[in-house]
Amino acid sequence: MAYQQYQAYQNNSVNTASPGELTLMLYNGSLKFIKQAKKAIENEEHQKKNNAIQRTQDIIRELMVTLNPEAEIAKEIMPLYDFAYYTLTQANIHNDTSKLQEVEDIMLDFRNTWKEVLKQERARQHGQGVRA
Repeated sequence: MAYQQYQAYQNNSVNTASPGELTLMLYNGSLKFIKQAKKAIENEEHQKKNNAIQRTQDIIRELMVTLNPEAEIAKEIMPLYDFAYYTLTQANIHNDTSKLQEVEDIMLDFRNTWKEVLKQERARQHGQGVRA
């Protein structure tokens, strides 16, 4: 029963989230799956590692698809997504936690930057302005 309530809450969170919040959820999900993949490599759980890395790759693919190619920043972000995706493939093939760490660092930077963007956007919407 509690699990069903949690699932309903999760579904509602996704269904009512703004596009910016959804992007933040994707970054957080990628970080969660990278941590799972690292743990699976340490425990020699190859199927769990493979699943976690593939889910991270799915997230990165979604981020790539939803990136606005007309935006100037996209020219800087897309190569990083490409690199992260390729590096995850290498981590999966070679059971390499250092490669997972590289991707985690990239995704953590994206996540933290995105959190700051959302924070500033909320402040702007509420007329509070943003202090430097």
